[in-house]
Amino acid sequence: MPVPLPSVGRIVHYLAESPGGVPQCQAAVITEVGDYPPDVPEEARHNVAVPVGLAVLAPPETMFRQGVMQSEIGREVGTWHWPERV
Repeated sequence: MPVPLPSVGRIVHYLAESPGGVPQCQAAVITEVGDYPPDVPEEARHNVAVPVGLAVLAPPETMFRQGVMQSEIGREVGTWHWPERV
């Protein structure tokens, strides 16, 4: 099954740094999706990361982030990834 393309309204995980310095997943909603490079055909978009805007749900507040890149492998603070299946 191919990796889904990001789209507005999808729930993802944002990797934030917690006060203790340990990365922590926070729920987020995709609010905007950047443009794919014009030379990338539609059938190849599963292999290209584009920046997205996120509404990060981090009670007691909601934070908005723009230009957030996807990182499924080697996850880094400040990136997003699809939630793990449980």
